[in-house]
Amino acid sequence: MLEYVEKLTRTPGSVRQGDVVRLRDSGFGDAEILGIVEVASYFAYVNRIADGLGVALEGGNTAANDPC
Repeated sequence: MLEYVEKLTRTPGSVRQGDVVRLRDSGFGDAEILGIVEVASYFAYVNRIADGLGVALEGGNTAANDPC
């Protein structure tokens, strides 16, 4: 799952049906896969909004520089 999320986050255009099939083969159902995609996509979306607006996080870091 984490490899899939990293791929979706870093290179979303490279995600293929085979990646989803591997999740299913690992025991994830369609609703769980949808949840994985929704959470990863939401965090990417929110971080890009914060970065685009120059919003500082606690400690003065921007979202793009957050080590988490």
